[in-house]
Amino acid sequence: MLRKFLFCLLLLSPLAQAQQETLKVGITQVPPFVMETEDGRWEGISIDLWEDIAGGMEQDYELVPMPFGKLLDAVEAGDVDVAVGALTMTADRDARFDFSHPFYQTGLSIAVPLVPEQSLLASLKALLSWQFLSVVLGLAALLLAVGFVLWLVERRRNAEQFGGSAAEGIGASFWWAAVTMTTVGYGDKAPVTFAGRLVGLIWMFAGMIMVASFTAAITSSLTVNNLRTGIQGVSDLPGKVVATINNTASQRYLEDERIRYQTYPNLTAAMESVLNGETDAIVYDRALLQYRNLQLGQQKLTVLPGVFAQQLYALALPDGSPLRAPISEQVLRVTEADNWADVRASYLGKE
Repeated sequence: MLRKFLFCLLLLSPLAQAQQETLKVGITQVPPFVMETEDGRWEGISIDLWEDIAGGMEQDYELVPMPFGKLLDAVEAGDVDVAVGALTMTADRDARFDFSHPFYQTGLSIAVPLVPEQSLLASLKALLSWQFLSVVLGLAALLLAVGFVLWLVERRRNAEQFGGSAAEGIGASFWWAAVTMTTVGYGDKAPVTFAGRLVGLIWMFAGMIMVASFTAAITSSLTVNNLRTGIQGVSDLPGKVVATINNTASQRYLEDERIRYQTYPNLTAAMESVLNGETDAIVYDRALLQYRNLQLGQQKLTVLPGVFAQQLYALALPDGSPLRAPISEQVLRVTEADNWADVRASYLGKE
């Protein structure tokens, strides 16, 4: 009996010692999960999570900021007791150190130049664009030209319908050309000469083409903003230039899919490249894209719905750490609470 008691005590002693000591918590700045405020405090989704975990364990700790490149090495070497941030669980990393239970599920998403919401005002602005007005003016000129030709051949033998002064005759011919093109054909005007009817026959067929072209011009004017990139999902990325960040899961994805990409030093620079037209879209972690997009204000991108290449974020601990089980238990407690969704929404906004 005494031996069993001593054996249990031996197993629990590392955990008890860890709880008594002040834990070294490695962090690296990665908004919105870990951020440093102007007054030197740290906040973010992962920081809020860790504070709740430490409170539940009644554990003292100190935050140890370091670059991301050194954070994983510090965990592997045991220089920090736990790493808090936006660490993706991968097979390679799991071979180097342990992960807690995941606390956030995300994936890659695509952001494209801003697609404005369709509204009556936006449609009216599109109809008043030079592209649309130039089509209307060109069509009016063509109608006037066809009407003038008809007036020349009809003005003498059909003076009742196309006679009178030059302005009256050309006006009547312009009206005939318009109703004939739109296939309305009121019947109030009709050519009677052979030349006039030949002009009418040609214009009937030409009018069908003109109506189709005019409809296409209107549609193009109303949807020009939606067609800036033509990217609606992953299948549209081939043939485009995609922005991303070096040595990230998004870059590896683009390489595996043989999609042309351009790397940038940070997320802001990559997103600005899309705004400036240097690239067609950006592929990156959805949560980070959403947060940074909120910071851009009016000059922001449209983050397309849906995720792909899904990823899990977790806390990292040295291999064999006795803290893995109690921390995972606390992660489940926090993430299953009703207010966890509010914590995420406070940083990322409502989806």
